[in-house]
Amino acid sequence: MQDYFYALADFMDKQLQDDEVYLCELTAEQSEFVRFNQGHIRQPGSVEQRYLEIDLIKKQCCVTGQLALSGSMHTDHERVATLFSELRDKLQHLQDDPYLFYATEVHSTESIGTNQLPAEALTEIVSSVQAHDFVGIYASGGIFTGFANSLGQRNWHSSYNFNLDWSFYHSKDKAVKSAYAGCHWETPIFQDKITQALAQLEILKRKPHTITPGPYRVYLSPTALYEILQLLSWDGFGLKAQRTKASALLKMLETPAQHLHSSVTLTENTAQGIAPAFQSDGFIRPAQVPLISQGVYDSALVSPRSAKEYGVKTNGANDEETPLSFDLAAGDFQKADILKTLDTGIYINNLWYLNYSDRAACRMTGMTRFATFWVEKGEIVAPLNVMRFDETLYNILGDKLIALTKEREFIIETDTYEKRSTGSAQLPGALVEDFSFTL
Repeated sequence: MQDYFYALADFMDKQLQDDEVYLCELTAEQSEFVRFNQGHIRQPGSVEQRYLEIDLIKKQCCVTGQLALSGSMHTDHERVATLFSELRDKLQHLQDDPYLFYATEVHSTESIGTNQLPAEALTEIVSSVQAHDFVGIYASGGIFTGFANSLGQRNWHSSYNFNLDWSFYHSKDKAVKSAYAGCHWETPIFQDKITQALAQLEILKRKPHTITPGPYRVYLSPTALYEILQLLSWDGFGLKAQRTKASALLKMLETPAQHLHSSVTLTENTAQGIAPAFQSDGFIRPAQVPLISQGVYDSALVSPRSAKEYGVKTNGANDEETPLSFDLAAGDFQKADILKTLDTGIYINNLWYLNYSDRAACRMTGMTRFATFWVEKGEIVAPLNVMRFDETLYNILGDKLIALTKEREFIIETDTYEKRSTGSAQLPGALVEDFSFTL
């Protein structure tokens, strides 16, 4: 596929006229999907797709088009030539784009992932969940991204990973949700997740506990914390949102005394994620971009357009300026001590339906869901009925943060809209006191 893409790029070089420039990005996948229900495979399937997005540029004008590649060089040459003709017709009607900015220094890179995906994964999954109402989706395979331009730059990135997103269902709205993702399958890790989920399933069969609204000590699993960070990524870390004062981190930006707990170091860690280290305008992403360092705001994600608009240097962020490879540094708290330290409080596996209740204050609201438990004297005693929380980040990861766990979990986004996501995160769990539940 890499050779095929580069051959297409050479063909595109010959389509240009006068002082035209092109940029193009290939996104492709070879994926296998398996749907489970009641512990059995119900629907296997596969997807192989390749899309090419082309920007045709002349001076300060740019027009974009996309096409699906067939894999036949003759057919795809015709499609590319037709698209170039259509883009050229549109280009003459466009006005200059003052914020058009693309890489003009050639920086070619190559990152080729090793396919270590296990052939025995499905057999192990089925044998481990029989006799239980197990429902979920297993997605695996290769994800490929390529970049080329008429200046001679060529970039390639491939990654092979799997993502098992599942639940053990009990009844009504009661289920234990879990996930296992990575680039190579480790049976001990998977079996530990199954054992923990089944233990929680047994507790889920007990009579649910109801609490009154108010502040409680809670444990947020890495998955629950990921929901919070995903919401925060909506205009939280981008330069454009910060300069237009739409960022939820506005208080941190404008008030030096406003910060998070000193143990919080949050990084866009491209080197350890599964996303490519280049973007669609040809700029190379740094291995790491420090977003929050020891609780203090550090730097923003800067797309090329924002860099041009505000006169700063880009760090290869995407157009949305959202993190693709979250990395929250580990704490020094042992996961084995969670329940003992929690003492009496709430163990939260999942959060749901998050949104801002006060964006300027970075205040969020959402629901608990799936296996959330009431803990007394260091023991889980009952499932907790669904509750709504309303809390600010400056409490969750700031004044009210007790500790972050030493152990972290690697999470891959489960999104498959149009294509499998390359978003990921490496996150610890968090112990928080006085976490506010409203109803």
